[in-house]
Amino acid sequence: MKKRKDTEANQEGFVLEDNQLICLLTGEVKKISSKEENLQSVIRMLNEEYGFDLGDMARDYRISYTDPDTGKTKKQKIELVVFDAGATKNQDDVIRVCAIQDSKTKESHAKKGLIATLENAMGALEKGEFGLWTNGRDYHFLQRETDDFDNDKFVDLSDFPGEGQSIDDLDRDDRSMTRNPANDSLIKVFKSSHDYIYGNEGRKKDAFWQLLNLIFCKLYDEKRRFIDGQAGKSYRRKFWVGVKEQNSAEGRAAVAGRIKALFEELKQDEIYSDVFDGSESIGLTDKGVAFIAGQLAKYSFLDASVDVKGTAYETIVSNTLKQESGQFFTPRNIVKAMVEMMDPEEHHRILDPACGSGGFLVMALEHVRKKIAKDLFPDLEGPLLEEKYNSLEVNDRISEYAEDSIFGFDFDPDLKKAARMNMVMAGDGHANIFHVNSLAYPNWEHPEEIERIQEKIDASIANAGDSGYEVADARGKFDLVFANPPFGTKVKVETDIAAAYELAAISVAPEVLFIEACYNFLKPGGRMAIVLPDGILGNPNTLRVREWILDKFKLLASVDLAVEAFLPQVGVQASLLFLQRKTEEERQLAAAGEEDYQVFMAIAEKLGKDRRANPIYVRDEDGAELLFEEEKEYLVYDKNGESSVKRRTEKLKRLNDDLPQITRAFHDFIQSK
Repeated sequence: MKKRKDTEANQEGFVLEDNQLICLLTGEVKKISSKEENLQSVIRMLNEEYGFDLGDMARDYRISYTDPDTGKTKKQKIELVVFDAGATKNQDDVIRVCAIQDSKTKESHAKKGLIATLENAMGALEKGEFGLWTNGRDYHFLQRETDDFDNDKFVDLSDFPGEGQSIDDLDRDDRSMTRNPANDSLIKVFKSSHDYIYGNEGRKKDAFWQLLNLIFCKLYDEKRRFIDGQAGKSYRRKFWVGVKEQNSAEGRAAVAGRIKALFEELKQDEIYSDVFDGSESIGLTDKGVAFIAGQLAKYSFLDASVDVKGTAYETIVSNTLKQESGQFFTPRNIVKAMVEMMDPEEHHRILDPACGSGGFLVMALEHVRKKIAKDLFPDLEGPLLEEKYNSLEVNDRISEYAEDSIFGFDFDPDLKKAARMNMVMAGDGHANIFHVNSLAYPNWEHPEEIERIQEKIDASIANAGDSGYEVADARGKFDLVFANPPFGTKVKVETDIAAAYELAAISVAPEVLFIEACYNFLKPGGRMAIVLPDGILGNPNTLRVREWILDKFKLLASVDLAVEAFLPQVGVQASLLFLQRKTEEERQLAAAGEEDYQVFMAIAEKLGKDRRANPIYVRDEDGAELLFEEEKEYLVYDKNGESSVKRRTEKLKRLNDDLPQITRAFHDFIQSK
């Protein structure tokens, strides 16, 4: 590994070959492989989630044991071990054993499987009571129990204790401490849970919805505890799995009974009853419920960052609803850039008229949440401030804001339900997600949904003290609109719907009509960020569309996106357009030739991925990937739920993504005007 000075970053850059990574534990260069990546994931998980210090771990550790048949001393290499905190790294001090294999290895493998590696190593240790075996997809936790005759028995667990914990701490049904997922832990849990339902429960058609029901139960259980805590009540959680409950039919039945009863309870809850039609049920076997619940129960969904939850959630949604209907997500880095450039505030009423699974709305809500937390806790920074994102004070304000001001419309009823779920995970606001054709609004064949929209809009206006609107419905009521509208020849707009639009005289393409629909939803002076195909912005036959835009809007910014933006789902060249609806006075001044303003323009040549969605990283002039030394701060929790800040230094690759730099440049441009 070479080292050079990266003058632009103003810090040391370390050159890394494409097939290399830096071990988080040792800082050594390692060749990338499935097994090595799984090992790095477990190191990060034990450090951030379980609270074990990196200094108390060792990789590729050789354990000595006596062969019972020959009496000879043998050695076995184990991929990762954890020692007693601060102890010397002798074999007698090992308290956790982790056997880690590549993704193709099965637990039954004769030499690399669960028994041959983990059980053998644990049996050789004085303190090796707990162990983990994983291939990156399947995780097996074991406890070694020894009888009066020194015979070992290995018992399956749903989890093992973290630093300073005992197994009893995991088994209390009043336990308040759950872990914040590190790195890709939640993505793996969601994927493995979905795959389990799909492959083992005979639920190929509704695996996604069955998992969604269980995720909803987990969130409801966390929220009940939170709400009751606010009211000074005690709440005994129901979404939990005892560490050994999965090992017996009685235990599995008890888990399933608790969680199915919880699901029936939440369907009747006033807050969530509008998400379900009442006929839904958890149709999994007791074994299936216990397995999935054991996976989900380890983590705190409310405390996990929106980015972690959103990525995990969209991973399973994108593999089901989106692919089935030929739709695709707006990539998260694009969503983040659009939201940050528009910089929503707590008083802004926001709409996404084609909200899909709610990506823009969730990101906007998180943006406002961070501002509220900083306002309430101005002296805190880093992980201590992040810990306050779900405090009582912040949640009170963000819930009120979300229920008042965050709105989403989508034509797909399944996506409406998926978006509501996403909003619940982000901090609520789900009640303002509606099944409606935004192009047909306010006239549509579902008048009951139109009435519900009106009720929520009226309440929002009353709470904000707004007045003086030209029309009584949702049009002209929003400060900010975010949209990635459906576009392409496959999407048809009915003739009677298109007839209501001025732009229909030029084009009835949905992406064109959505520009006007967004304009109609905005207040005068309101702003929007929209994804548009480049054809609208450059083709000669769409000149009149551009003229209409410039007549109605002030152009704030235009960002050209690289062709990789939406690949591999769809190969469309697109741009981000940031617009502000003109007031009538501004339109008159423009008509009189008195319009003069600057426009921010940028080209995002790199978006952090290639055409196949593989990540691309910053490289040096010779094409080698660079590493940058950074300090990572994170919180760990003891068995009483008390947090402390820990730090580590690591060398990280950086995605080669122009959008963060463009966002910063845009705000500099705004401030300099």
